[in-house]
Amino acid sequence: MQIELFSDVVCPWCYIGKRRLDIALAGEAGEGVEVVWRPFQLYPQLPVQGIDRDLFTKARFGENADASEIYRRVVSEAETVGLSLNFAAVRKMPNTLLAHRLMGWAEGSGLQHELADALFRSYFQLGLDVGDITVLAAAAAAVGLDGEAAAAYLTSDLGAAEVQAHLDRGHELGVTGVPFFLLAGKFAIPGAQTPEVMGQLIRRAKERFTPAG
Repeated sequence: MQIELFSDVVCPWCYIGKRRLDIALAGEAGEGVEVVWRPFQLYPQLPVQGIDRDLFTKARFGENADASEIYRRVVSEAETVGLSLNFAAVRKMPNTLLAHRLMGWAEGSGLQHELADALFRSYFQLGLDVGDITVLAAAAAAVGLDGEAAAAYLTSDLGAAEVQAHLDRGHELGVTGVPFFLLAGKFAIPGAQTPEVMGQLIRRAKERFTPAG
C-alpha cells in the first residue's frame, strides 16, 4: 500500500509527523507500505531568495513576538520522539520550491524518505538555507544520491511542471495544512498523529483497500 505524504520542509509538524510515521511503520503496520513524498508550500508567496527569519516572524506574529515562546509547544512535542529543534539557528525563511523539486527528483531512488529527513535536519537542527542549491545538493549527497547531478537538475527547470501538478492536485484533494497522509489514494489522515493512531489507521486502510491474496 502506498502512503502519499504531503509536506513542506519548513514545517516542524511535518518533521514530527515523519518521525511518528517511522515509529508506526517499524511495527506490523509497516509491512508492504511504500511512502512517497508530495509537495505542499506553506508560504508560496515568499521570494525565490527567501527572507530573513526574524522579519518573517515579526510580520506573521507581530513586532513583539517572542519566537522561543511561539515554538515552545512544537519543540516539546518534537522531544517526545527524540527530535531536537534548534529554531535559534534558523536565520532564513526560504522559498521551498527547489527543495520540492529535489524531492521529486529523488522519487523512485529508494532514498526519498531519507532525503526528507536530511532536509528537515538541515533546516531545523543546523539552521541551513534549504532554498539554496548548494545546501540541497549536499543533503542529496549525504544520503547517497549524486550531489552534482542534483545541483545540475536544480539549476535547470526540470521537474518544475511536475511539482506544480502535484501542488495543484493537493489543493484539489483539499489539503490545506500539513502533514497530510493519503493512504491507498483514498484514506486521508490530517496532522501529525501519534504512532499508535497512525498504526491503527494504516492497518484499517490495508484491510479496506488492499486486495486479498
